[in-house]
Amino acid sequence: MTTDPASEPQRSFEIERKYDADADTALPDWTSVPGVTAVSEGELRELDARYLDTSDRTLAQRGFALRRRTGGPDAGWHVKGPRQGDGRVELGWPLDEDGRMPDAVAETVAQWTSDELVQIARIENTRTAYHLEGEGGVIAEFVDDRVRATDLTTGTQRVWREWEMELGQAAPADEQGREAFFAAVEQAVLAAGGRPPSSGSKLARALGF
Repeated sequence: MTTDPASEPQRSFEIERKYDADADTALPDWTSVPGVTAVSEGELRELDARYLDTSDRTLAQRGFALRRRTGGPDAGWHVKGPRQGDGRVELGWPLDEDGRMPDAVAETVAQWTSDELVQIARIENTRTAYHLEGEGGVIAEFVDDRVRATDLTTGTQRVWREWEMELGQAAPADEQGREAFFAAVEQAVLAAGGRPPSSGSKLARALGF
């Protein structure tokens, strides 16, 4: 018996930090962060994600988030797992052609619930992505997000801007190095006028949490 390659998810472990910013706040000066030797030109990405859960939020209660997203280099179906220490595991599958959930995704979600899944939020995002580069390659990806979210259960719309820094393949390998890097990032963010995030995730903020 052969395994359908599309049924095997791409697995990644995301280590990132989020920050809030006003609409007119200038970007931080990343050259002030130790180890950063260059910053790439910004790459514009238009993202559109639909999040699904049961009517009583079974997935969210277990720490999971399920979405279908179009646009950007990682368009597809994603399951984000609960936070584990400094990050979260994300599983990804290719984008379908008809909007229906692939069997592999449904089988994965069935581990946590067999109840009907409904769309609970739509998050549209105009994202500009930058690579912070060091001698060994990409230390981190910084994204400047201008978010438009709709709570599909109430029709409430929310708009905000946030920044996100996710470690790349050339990031410090040890916890002490990562913490030093993020400390320098936070210093640059605060100096530019950014601030700590008001919510733990885009989905939570879209739903008013």
